[in-house]
Amino acid sequence: MKKITMIKQNSVIRASLKIMPRAELSLKLKQLRDSGKTVVFTNGCFDLLHPGHLKYLEEAKSWGDCLVVAINSDDSVHRLKGPERPILDEKSRCELIAGLHCVDFVTLFSEDTPKEIIDELLPVVLVKGGDWPTDQIVGRETVEKHGGKVMNIRFEPGYSTTGIIERIATIISGREPGSSC
Repeated sequence: MKKITMIKQNSVIRASLKIMPRAELSLKLKQLRDSGKTVVFTNGCFDLLHPGHLKYLEEAKSWGDCLVVAINSDDSVHRLKGPERPILDEKSRCELIAGLHCVDFVTLFSEDTPKEIIDELLPVVLVKGGDWPTDQIVGRETVEKHGGKVMNIRFEPGYSTTGIIERIATIISGREPGSSC
């Protein structure tokens, strides 16, 4: 059974202190691994935070002692999702994710895939959403080569950033949700 540590209310860590440059985070994670801690890693755009993200990150954290979330930079999101994205800038997305109780560290990456950052940070557990077959998860080879494991977490149905954006666009345009006109 996983040990749960209680934090006193007056000793809560500010979200901004959880956000680190990659090089600094790499050193911190090495110290944690050397002390026997299990470092869990996931990544994503996290453009509009919703309950599906929270449930996903809470489950990811349950696989280890320390959860690292690498967030795609604005340029990376633009290349991956299109010219209208991201909705929230990278600084805002980092602050929101860092503010979650289950997240220990946040960092940015500008590449289109997390391969380079996974190679550098060397997590013990790599977590991705259930829409990724395990054998296609970027970074799997690195993690497994170092004795780690790769996990899939089922997506929470009914939540998606694209769905939220479409709903907002429908409301703003004055159409009833679900109507085709």
